Amino acid sequence: MAVTQRMSEQEYQDLVLSGVEGNWELHDGRLVEKPAMTCEHGDVTFELGYLLRGQLDRRQFRVAINDWRVRRPEATVFVPDLVVIPVSYAEEFRGQPGRLAIFSRPLPLVVEVWSASTGDYDIAAKIPVYQARGDEEIWRVHPYERSLTAWRRLPDGAYQETVHRGGTVTPVALPGVTIDLDHLFAD
Repeated sequence: MAVTQRMSEQEYQDLVLSGVEGNWELHDGRLVEKPAMTCEHGDVTFELGYLLRGQLDRRQFRVAINDWRVRRPEATVFVPDLVVIPVSYAEEFRGQPGRLAIFSRPLPLVVEVWSASTGDYDIAAKIPVYQARGDEEIWRVHPYERSLTAWRRLPDGAYQETVHRGGTVTPVALPGVTIDLDHLFAD
């Protein structure tokens, strides 16, 4: 559901922190509710978060699922399905109960999981925003096709796209982390 009236980021934060029901994003100043997701969407998101969390040093990184937000300066705030955030990035938000954690700095990994309700939108609208933010690696996981599309930032700022349909994937900005796609997609 999209609300046609434009709002500022502060109005968005006030609304979200008011306890209103739903998982809300701000798309170019317009309030949009993220739709509910399927069982496979939730399962793959949770399992990927679990696999990442088990390989990352908690003193250096946090893994968040449908919780922390990323911003682009033009009144756009997205709630990715999963993000990996350096602990140092979160320091500015600690001890402030009336402030949402909305990250502006590029992240090591941003993940969207395909669903029928948002799949096309994620590719057309969200992936380009994540790239414009300079996120190091962006994944779109498709639980039904059992695939992972990775966009990896190159030194010149461009992104290289790779599709994986099995085997292991190692995020470039997370040394020592390996995700076994056959395990991730196992029933």
